[in-house]
Amino acid sequence: MGPLDLLCDGMIAFYEGDPKRIQHFLKVHSLARLIAVSEGVDAHTRFTLEAAAYVHDIGVRPAEEKYGSSAGSLQEKEGPAPARTMLEELYFPQDVIDRVVFLVGRHHTYQEIDGADFQILVEADTLVNLCEEGAGESAVWSAYRRIFRTESGKRLLRLMFRIKEL
Repeated sequence: MGPLDLLCDGMIAFYEGDPKRIQHFLKVHSLARLIAVSEGVDAHTRFTLEAAAYVHDIGVRPAEEKYGSSAGSLQEKEGPAPARTMLEELYFPQDVIDRVVFLVGRHHTYQEIDGADFQILVEADTLVNLCEEGAGESAVWSAYRRIFRTESGKRLLRLMFRIKEL
C-alpha cells in the first residue's frame, strides 16, 4: 500500500465504529481528487490535497470529547495535532505534513484560501456537507456564490443539485 492508502486506513481505524464520519472523509477525498484531476493540478499539490482530504475532520472526535461539540472552529483547533502525529507516523514528507496541518487548522475559514489545494478541499467538503445536510436550493446557491471558484467544482455542484448557471 502507498502512503495515501495507509493514511486512509489509519483514518478508518481512527473513526472505528463511526461509519458516517468514515464515509464523509471518503466522499470528500473522492470529490477532491476528481476536482484536482479535472483542474490539472500538479502531482505534488494533488498528493497534499488528497492527504488533507482524508484527515480534514480529524479534529471532530477530540473536539466532541473535550467540548461536547464538533463546531468548525473547534475542529480547526483540535485537528492539527492528531493530523501531524498520524502523518509523521506514516513518514510523510515534512512539507506535506506542514501544509496538511495548515489546511486542517483552517478548512472552515474560507477567507484565508491561499492555493488550489485549499480551494479544492473546501469545495469538496462543501459538496458533501450540502448533500449530507439535505441543503435547500437557497443554501446551495449561497455556497455556489460564496465558495466555489473552480470550474470543475461549480460543474459538480450544478450537476449534483440540478441547478443552472445564473
